[in-house]
Parts: sequence; structure tokens; C-alpha cells
Amino acid sequence: MSDDARKAELKKAWKEQERQKLIASIPISHKDLRDLFDHLDRGGVECDHTLRETTKFLQKRGLDVERVVAWLREYGGFCDCEVIYNVDEKFGEIVGR
Repeated sequence: MSDDARKAELKKAWKEQERQKLIASIPISHKDLRDLFDHLDRGGVECDHTLRETTKFLQKRGLDVERVVAWLREYGGFCDCEVIYNVDEKFGEIVGR
């Protein structure tokens, strides 16, 4: 195997490992996360620069609000619109959105 091919294999393996870490970090089911993204992206709701809609959604589902909010913030979700723009951008494809 050539050096370039070996490097390409290592890079591919590293990317997959990083993807698996992202998947493992999600503190709720993929369905709940997908539903949260859909809920926030439904239109007609103006962001008030808080996580008000996110928190209501999580409470309604009986999910651990503190844990999920901490995770969302880790990926740039400091308000409802940032959950869509930042977190959905990174995780939407992973959860099938």
C-alpha cells in the first residue's frame, strides 16, 4: 500500500471515529433531536434570543432539560435560532433530518 493510500485510510478512519463520538454525545434519542429541530424550524415563531421554545419542548417530552441545554450550548445552541443554525447544521444529517 502506498504512503498516500495509507494516509487516506487513516484520515477516513479518523473521520469515522469523530463522527461516532458526535453520535455518542447526543443526550437524547435521535427521534427527539430530529423532532426538536423540526419544532424549532416550523416557521412563524420569532427567536427571542432565549431557549424558551427548546425548553418547553424538552419539558413536554419529559427530557433532562439541564443536560440537553448544556449539550446544545456546547455546539453553539445558545438560543432557539442558534439550535437550528448551529446544532442542526452539525447533527441534522446524523439524526436523519
